[in-house]
Amino acid sequence: MTQDFVREILETQDVIYFPYCDWLFPNGLKINNVIFTIPWFGGNSIEIYWYGFLIALGMLLAVVYVTARSRSFGLDNDRVMDVILCGLIGGIIGARAYYVIFSLPHYLTDEGGLDIAAVLRIRDGGLAIYGGVIGALIFGAIVAKMRKVRLLPMLDLAGLGLLIGQSIGRWGNFFNQEAFGSATTLPWGMTSNSIINYLYFFYYPENTSIITNRATTMVAHPCFLYESLWCIIGFIALHIYSKKFRKFDGEMFLLYIGWYGAGRFWIEALRTDSLYIPGTPFKVSQLVAGTCVLFSVVMLIINYISVKKNGLRLYCNSDESISLLKLKDEKNKKVDKNAELSEHILAETETNEESETVPEEDSAEEPAAEDMTEPEEKEDTPDENN
Repeated sequence: MTQDFVREILETQDVIYFPYCDWLFPNGLKINNVIFTIPWFGGNSIEIYWYGFLIALGMLLAVVYVTARSRSFGLDNDRVMDVILCGLIGGIIGARAYYVIFSLPHYLTDEGGLDIAAVLRIRDGGLAIYGGVIGALIFGAIVAKMRKVRLLPMLDLAGLGLLIGQSIGRWGNFFNQEAFGSATTLPWGMTSNSIINYLYFFYYPENTSIITNRATTMVAHPCFLYESLWCIIGFIALHIYSKKFRKFDGEMFLLYIGWYGAGRFWIEALRTDSLYIPGTPFKVSQLVAGTCVLFSVVMLIINYISVKKNGLRLYCNSDESISLLKLKDEKNKKVDKNAELSEHILAETETNEESETVPEEDSAEEPAAEDMTEPEEKEDTPDENN
């Protein structure tokens, strides 16, 4: 980037440029983090953000996928839906709590107390994916216990669904111009007014104003894109694997946390907006990601050895699962038969009512017909006498 180009970017709002790839949006890409507004009372309006919309879309597609595949994991999709809904609530609570805990100074009042209003303002941003996963697992596990849903197959489905949600939800960071990485010269590096300001003070915190010749290198890694692609690839691979090669319950979830953790570990190393463990130079997400990878590898090895000795252990093949789904099918058939019978009875009732009801016009015409036949009989009598 030239100094003149940097000055042009700094004077422009809500436009993202790709300076090392001139053919890709040569005039920049205009973005807005608000997808649309809804008029409200008193002349006010409610703004719907791309970030929230994309997270909701990711959740919806994940729910559709999980419920569609619940039967292949030996689970009743009605009970699975109960677990999912409570897991979503727990995910939102956990994502916010995780972020607030590791950004606590931003949520304290001048007196040192917790600013509850600021904590609850989720629309201002501040959700952490690891906190969301933890919260969803806790709430989901509680409801799974209550609804008698086997936890390990449920976790397998949850891992696949999370990859869908994360791959789509990460694009919300693009519209917010956040979750980008350090400076890069790669062709897909991106920059904008916000990115230059953030990266410049990340590399030169002692300066109070931007020096344009230094800012010419402020082109960032699109970390949101890396993570989105990583999750898409992971979902496709694990989806295929789950259909043909799954060996034990819980395997898909272990593969999920291992795959996602490995990707998050190297992507987090590029990011410049990470959460740190207070008082240390260590990034929270990298520590959690590394722990997930180690845990996943160890548990997979232990279970693969067990499967090799004892054979496959899948709940969907158990007598309990087979009888549960069979009972569910019988209930569904009974409901369908009752619905068909009700429709048949209703149709017969309507037919009988129509046949019993005599139209007024028909009853009025009958006497007239009788009156016309009587004179004809009287006229015929004299002819017979003659």
